[in-house]
Amino acid sequence: MGSEPELSVSELFLSLQGESTYAGLPCVFIRLGGCNLRCRYCDARYTYEEAATARSLAYLLDFAGRYPEAIVEITGGEPLLQPGVIPLMAELIRGGRTVLLETNGSLDIAPVPAGVVTIMDVKCPQGAGADSTRRENLTRLRPQDELKFVLASRADYEWSCRFLAEHRLLAPLADRRPRTILFSPVTSHLPAARLAAWLIADRLPVRLQLQLHKVIWPESERGV
Repeated sequence: MGSEPELSVSELFLSLQGESTYAGLPCVFIRLGGCNLRCRYCDARYTYEEAATARSLAYLLDFAGRYPEAIVEITGGEPLLQPGVIPLMAELIRGGRTVLLETNGSLDIAPVPAGVVTIMDVKCPQGAGADSTRRENLTRLRPQDELKFVLASRADYEWSCRFLAEHRLLAPLADRRPRTILFSPVTSHLPAARLAAWLIADRLPVRLQLQLHKVIWPESERGV
């Protein structure tokens, strides 16, 4: 592979996927360090507050290769800040792995290799990032990709509904890119049952997402 890039890595671990439509599956997590946003409800501040460790592409591929049965998620922080993440994803896809990319939506997703499942955030106002979404990314999402809204209030919910309508993200399924819209509550501010009631009342074709890892390991902030 020639001269290999190094990536700044916050942590590596095997767990169960806690979010998205892949929740519950065994998953290798490659959590990269650094982020360009400072979201109010970030649950991984250590990725930009603490020093990361430089790891080679070969090291990360070897780590993922120890768990061939698992899907692989590349997350952060914000993974797309590091150019080396593109060849990492390409090599994983070339090796036949299912690869998920968690991104905050503020950086261009065009370089993401075909075959990667991009799970892109749209930041809501109460999370202090509503102006961060790169709108052209919405046209670059593919049917397998997923769009995630993290909501902390009724105002966030109403804003998200307007966003979906403005960008025709709830078009008929055959035309929809992406096919999956996730609404995830900040449960310390918005109980899941309340959000569920709003979704049922409005008959929105979106998926309510709970963070499974926080249900299973509520006392653990890392490595899950």
